[in-house]
Amino acid sequence: MQLEIKDLAKTYSNGVRALKGVSLTIPQGMFGLLGPNGAGKSSLMRTIATLQEADSGSARFTGLPEGDLDVLTQKDAVRRLLGYLPQEFGVYPRVTAEAMLDHIATLKGIANSKERKEIVQGLLQKVNLYEVRKKNLGTYSGGMKQRFGIAQALIGSPRLIIVDEPTAGLDPAERNRFHNLLSEIGENTIVILSTHIVEDVTNLCSDMAIICLGEVVATGNPNDLVTELNGKVWQKSVEKSEIDTYRQTYQIISTQLKGGKTRLHAYSEVPLLDFEPVTPDLEDVYFTRITERMGTVTV
Repeated sequence: MQLEIKDLAKTYSNGVRALKGVSLTIPQGMFGLLGPNGAGKSSLMRTIATLQEADSGSARFTGLPEGDLDVLTQKDAVRRLLGYLPQEFGVYPRVTAEAMLDHIATLKGIANSKERKEIVQGLLQKVNLYEVRKKNLGTYSGGMKQRFGIAQALIGSPRLIIVDEPTAGLDPAERNRFHNLLSEIGENTIVILSTHIVEDVTNLCSDMAIICLGEVVATGNPNDLVTELNGKVWQKSVEKSEIDTYRQTYQIISTQLKGGKTRLHAYSEVPLLDFEPVTPDLEDVYFTRITERMGTVTV
């Protein structure tokens, strides 16, 4: 079971080219889609979720027992297999979580009230909201609302789940709980995690892609992508006033203020004078690929 995307393109009416021939193969499990804000991640997710049309290209859901599905033309069939948690979603503040999930389950075609009740209660337990199921959604914290969002996305046992920036704004404890939940879900389905938080992909995903300015700039296993940078990332602490000079001479991939000075990370296949070697991580991969398109990243 996998999602095969080929040459997907989308230009909005204002002239913005959100997707420029995106091609990806997304297998079962957790798949991370990294990119800065405005990179095209949400446009891609909305297209896969059948919420907007693509200008060209194809997207197929293959390996299903009932046969392959064309995501762009067989939208009703895709929606029956889809769970979606968008970056921003509203809740009815005066409705309880239990009542809202029951309503959504009805909309998804679960007509039997006993079956619906069992599904709703099971999902509330799964996302650790059962004890507060009678409370209005308007009283929930940000993390609780995100867990409710996952619960509604899981109704109907979807085979493809899309979560768009799910941990933005969550505290560390909520993020950890959310990571555990997503990992469990990803064991039996395709989960696409769209985010700009590199750590989420590092912790959760065995496959990933980096998208920038509507184009895929890297794909693969996160560890393999990091290994490719071994011996190619260097660091040096400089005064803030020196940054521009270094940018003119070296391929600076990121700058970070630390201890009153600015720490530079530079990419080079050969040692750099007065720079120290750095053991690379996925952030260095991300910054290297992004700066090739956008310039130095300040973090």
